[in-house]
Amino acid sequence: MNVATDPRETLELADWRRRVATLYAEVRRLSATDVGAALELWQTTREVLYREHPSSPIPLDRRAAFRASHFAHDPGLRFEVEVVGDVPPPSTAPPPIATSNPLGAVRPIAFDAEPPRAIQLPVSAGGSMNFTRIGHVEIPFAAGPRRLGVFWMAGYAGGLFVPFRDATNGTETYAAGRYAIDAAKSADLGGDPASGTLILDFNFAYQPSCAFDPKWACPLAPPENRLDVPVRAGERLGEDALRDGHEART
Repeated sequence: MNVATDPRETLELADWRRRVATLYAEVRRLSATDVGAALELWQTTREVLYREHPSSPIPLDRRAAFRASHFAHDPGLRFEVEVVGDVPPPSTAPPPIATSNPLGAVRPIAFDAEPPRAIQLPVSAGGSMNFTRIGHVEIPFAAGPRRLGVFWMAGYAGGLFVPFRDATNGTETYAAGRYAIDAAKSADLGGDPASGTLILDFNFAYQPSCAFDPKWACPLAPPENRLDVPVRAGERLGEDALRDGHEART
């Protein structure tokens, strides 16, 4: 989103970001001992922000009546998963180059894992946004493991990004998918950098701003992050959207 020309609007946006960052810091703290309490705090605080804050993505004429909708808490949809680097495709390049060290021994130059690669993700308002794909995670769903790509936003504030689509989209949730992680907006549940893991709790999955108002331009999940199973956890469409047959630009 572009910074507003009115200084007051810009300061309101800064306040929104501080409040969201504070919320996720408290969610991470609470989750260490009581995920249910952390989830309740997340749901209630976000609802108040969306209904009352000047920088809410909800259109002004709908804010007073806004009520958030969520699936029931499913503890089985919280995972700590390893981020795995991609294995490079079979190479058709010539054999590794051999070099000599001062002692005369021949040492081949090794080419290891495939480096992170640039990728463009689609945007709800049209066009695309630049990201770097840093690897993937395997989610051990009850229906079997599924893979999601993990991205880093190339511009803006940077940050990890894990969007996804699933079989609830267009009926129970926003047609263009939801976010599991969007660290640029402080939506990050943590992990262990020493062991290379991230926490993905789909009970905290939420719909991007463009789900509420098409004026927002939101990056969306690429084909590789489209799950063929329903993920009935996290934020869902409200009754008004379901009744009106909510649709999204994809």
